[in-house]
Amino acid sequence: MELFDVYPLMDVTIARGKGCTVWDTEGQEYLDLYGGHAVISVGHCHPHYVEAITGQLQKLGFYSNSVQNSLQKELARRLGKVCGYDDYSLFLINSGAEANENALKLASFYNGRTRVLSLEKAFHGRTSLAVEATNNPKIIAPINANGHVTYLPLNDIRAWEQEIEKGDVCACILECIQGVGGIRMVEAGFLQALRKLCDEHNTVLICDEIQCGYGRSGKFFAHQHLGVKPDIITVAKGICNGFPMGAVLISPKFTPVYGQLGTTFGGNHLACAGALAVLDIIESERLVENAAEVGEYLIQTIRDAQLPHVVEVRGRGLMIGIELDIPYKEPRQRLVCEQHCFTGCSGTNVLRLLPPLCLTKAEADSFVERLKAVL
Repeated sequence: MELFDVYPLMDVTIARGKGCTVWDTEGQEYLDLYGGHAVISVGHCHPHYVEAITGQLQKLGFYSNSVQNSLQKELARRLGKVCGYDDYSLFLINSGAEANENALKLASFYNGRTRVLSLEKAFHGRTSLAVEATNNPKIIAPINANGHVTYLPLNDIRAWEQEIEKGDVCACILECIQGVGGIRMVEAGFLQALRKLCDEHNTVLICDEIQCGYGRSGKFFAHQHLGVKPDIITVAKGICNGFPMGAVLISPKFTPVYGQLGTTFGGNHLACAGALAVLDIIESERLVENAAEVGEYLIQTIRDAQLPHVVEVRGRGLMIGIELDIPYKEPRQRLVCEQHCFTGCSGTNVLRLLPPLCLTKAEADSFVERLKAVL
């Protein structure tokens, strides 16, 4: 059997990692400014994280959600305290797409509606409704194209107002910093006005914090820069530093009903142990504050370098887009092959930086030198 060939792969096999560094099977060292799609939040193979996962596996790896799981309750308590949403409820699943599916399902249960508003260039996942809310027709199969979603411009409140005032909108879902969309940022005035419209029309406001959340923006959630509380918050990626996990944070306005949502693997013992370790590290090493400080430093350092081909540097914290006036493909490839540095990308012209939140200023300087050598 061969692998189903849907990923264009670099000719590199990563064998191990530590902090913001990874090594391939040939022993070559790389600076990791991508963190495996923003998944590695507290650094590769952090000893406390490894110890927590290993210790839990030696006791119990999995049992179903039909019994009490004290780790789930502890995670809910700790996460609520750290992120400032201790009055919300927590539903644990396995991935970001699954988090958005459940968020949209819950919104529809709440107000009985079926229409969703999403941003142009949005990315919310690859499963049924999540992919329909994703503004990329290439990955929406005919069976997913069910007419539920209207895509609207970023920060154009009038366009959103016109749709919401029709009275049939179930939910508005948006990333406050678009990842795949090119590190485009929602403005505070827009989100505050949208919050008011949603309240007036009983529409659910969902913030997808799967990539931009969990400390990456320099606050725990990116929407916390904008002075708004959503009804539902979705998270994944950095929540468990590489172990598959996702979650939905749910406002008190929603009443749980037995059987309404469910999952086999979500909130399993291994995942909860890993997620608790991640919170330990985020707090003890002040990684949210580090993301804010080092991110601001890195953005300004790239701007000050006045590198050729760099049109704009944008982002918050350690979620950064470097827009080029040339396609990213060659510079990104040369960064890997010649400078031994991983970055991400967006669209055709944007290098996307999503390093572990433990990135240091020295590592940021090293990246800028490598980028300078390529450009």
